[in-house]
Amino acid sequence: MSHPAAALSARCNPVGAWRLHPGQAMSLSPKKTAVLRIFCGRVWVTQGQPAGATPDSAGDRFLGPGDVLAVPAGVRLVMEPIAARGDTGPVHFDWSDAATPAAPGRFAREVAAPARELGVALGRSAWALSRVLRGLLGYSEFLVAGRGRVLSPLESLRS
Repeated sequence: MSHPAAALSARCNPVGAWRLHPGQAMSLSPKKTAVLRIFCGRVWVTQGQPAGATPDSAGDRFLGPGDVLAVPAGVRLVMEPIAARGDTGPVHFDWSDAATPAAPGRFAREVAAPARELGVALGRSAWALSRVLRGLLGYSEFLVAGRGRVLSPLESLRS
């Protein structure tokens, strides 16, 4: 019967450029915006606050397999593995320059994107309303009783 830690390390193929073993900590400070990707294991990350940043961008975070964290330039990041009892397998991760823009912030997700969608919806609604009004104006001669003349009582019953 094998140990659970051995099963964990057997499931985790050695991927990523970096490894961090339980009981160790690592401090990183990128000169340009960087991306931390966790492939195997769990880590506890503490980020310092860069000048002019929001409080949401600093503090403690717990990351697991598949999690990605954009780290702004000049921020000091300290990372430590969270190991289950008896786990001796390392955390596999990748640390690279941000080739693509960082994930959108909270304001962009919760305010800017819905505002853009609302603008598009209102624009389409205005376009549809203008088409309806233009169509009704095309039928205006049928909507005006008798095309500008007073109808006799018999003519008004027929229409």
